[in-house]
Amino acid sequence: MYKYLVVGIGGFVGAIARFWLGVFIGQKMGTRFPYGTFVINISGCFMIGFIMTILTERTHLSASWRYLIPIGFIGAYTTFSTFEYETLRSIQDGQFVIGLLNILLSLIVGFVLVWTGVMVARAIG
Repeated sequence: MYKYLVVGIGGFVGAIARFWLGVFIGQKMGTRFPYGTFVINISGCFMIGFIMTILTERTHLSASWRYLIPIGFIGAYTTFSTFEYETLRSIQDGQFVIGLLNILLSLIVGFVLVWTGVMVARAIG
């Protein structure tokens, strides 16, 4: 039962962070392109690369940290399903270039930032 509580706490905080950041970015940059979702996805990619490297290669912390941060927080924070929905809506609305740009940027920049997170985590110490 403890694992579920830890995942739930992380998920609560991650969902609130996702909501707050998405609204904040949307207000600052507009909604023509899904900037909020894009920033959340790529920052989540960096976070998961970084924290999983720290937790698996750099520390001997309890498994509870894996439940709290990557599963709970990052799992609720990232917005891949929203990314897919917004891409579909762009294409359905005839904005094929915006939809394709969202796919390409999210995949390429996301991959680069997962790798960067791993490299930064390995460089610490």
